[in-house]
Amino acid sequence: MITFPNAKINLGLNIVERRPDGYHNIETVFYPVPLTDVLEIVSANPGSEVSLTCYGNPVDCPPEKNLVMRAYRLMQERYGLPPVAMHLYKHIPDGAGLGGGSSDAAHALGMLNKMFDLSLTDSQLASMAATLGADCAFFIYNRPMLATGIGDVLSPIDVDLKGKTLLLVKPPVGVDTRTAYSRVVPAPATTSLPWLITRPVESWDGLLVNDFEPSVFAALPQLWLIKARLMDAGALYAAMSGSGSTIFGLFNSDKLAERAADTFADCATFVLQL
Repeated sequence: MITFPNAKINLGLNIVERRPDGYHNIETVFYPVPLTDVLEIVSANPGSEVSLTCYGNPVDCPPEKNLVMRAYRLMQERYGLPPVAMHLYKHIPDGAGLGGGSSDAAHALGMLNKMFDLSLTDSQLASMAATLGADCAFFIYNRPMLATGIGDVLSPIDVDLKGKTLLLVKPPVGVDTRTAYSRVVPAPATTSLPWLITRPVESWDGLLVNDFEPSVFAALPQLWLIKARLMDAGALYAAMSGSGSTIFGLFNSDKLAERAADTFADCATFVLQL
């Protein structure tokens, strides 16, 4: 069985408050985008143990700590699954604010559910996914969602970017999520995110904000420059996804997006039709 775990972007990201458990309550819109990894899961050969083999972009963790393996172990503990052989081709940049690892894990849960006829509902799968990572549950539903809590309380939201062209720009620098949170002063949003997201994309600039940007841009000013260059290149809206380091721009024209991508020779770029 094979599937294609996709990435996400954040449309707005408000860091509302620090919780007693050390995590933060946030408010954001997760939006699925068609940049994908490839995940294959097949039955293991007789007498073999479970295995995970990774290809493509380097993954900076041993297989046993990979979220895909953790998803399998979770299902194995609860439902007694037999060994499987898993093959993961990484195309989504790691540590980029695009949710690649979380998507891999959520898609693994869904595949194992189908492979072994467990008949688990999306709600049950999402509950399991949330134990693996704050944004994992989103990828079970994989449609635009307003996320609150630590990113695990999800409700459908009506936002449609079909017809737009998305340019993702991932520079050769990373952002540590824990450090990024430590540099933000939480505060309630001054404008309703569910209301803002219903406005035309052209009106989002300056209103639809990512609270990580000020401190992350101060530490890595090249990210601010990427955002500015995207707007100068004709983007309707540009922002950082998650805690970075990917910056995305939304364009009305494929040609504009492709022309902009050509100017970022030192970065990984992806032009995607939404």
